[in-house]
Amino acid sequence: MPKNDDVEVFTPAEMTKILHAAPPHLVPILAIGAFSGIRMAELNRLDWSAVDLDRRHIELRAGQAKTASRRIIPISDNLMVWIEPLVRQGKVVRTAGLHREVTALVKALGIDWPQNVLRHSFISYRIAKVKSADQVALEVGNSAAIIFKHYRELATEDQADEWFGILPKPGQRENTFTYNRLTRTVTLPEADWK
Repeated sequence: MPKNDDVEVFTPAEMTKILHAAPPHLVPILAIGAFSGIRMAELNRLDWSAVDLDRRHIELRAGQAKTASRRIIPISDNLMVWIEPLVRQGKVVRTAGLHREVTALVKALGIDWPQNVLRHSFISYRIAKVKSADQVALEVGNSAAIIFKHYRELATEDQADEWFGILPKPGQRENTFTYNRLTRTVTLPEADWK
């Protein structure tokens, strides 16, 4: 897991492992977080009506964004593949408890879950791909100076291609696991996930 000061990111292999173990109800948090760079608090406020697959963007209205300014976030090819088959009605994140399931799933896979890791990962791979701090800053609602200072050269373009090439596995929509709300643990149906 690459680090730069307080920035920690998932490798493409780690994100693939996580997404390939995720049941459909966790895919919106993981895929949108990983492939759009949206903040978790913003994702919690997001409604599916703001996800426009025809125009291939997510619109964050000023009242939903941390910076209180409207943002248009492009939907990457792989994000489109992840979210297109989902039921897209109501809130993207139906309950706050889904975040606990996500972190329990990641822990069950033997992977650490650093704070803001999906956003940090997206920004690091996006800047490696587009090579424009200004463009990435517009997409994620940060300043270009912050993007340049904290995220530049954390990933290579080849790693970015891998990141934005993560696609669902065959049978992805049939994924399940058992979640224990009391212990906040996940039991995966297959022993070979670890």
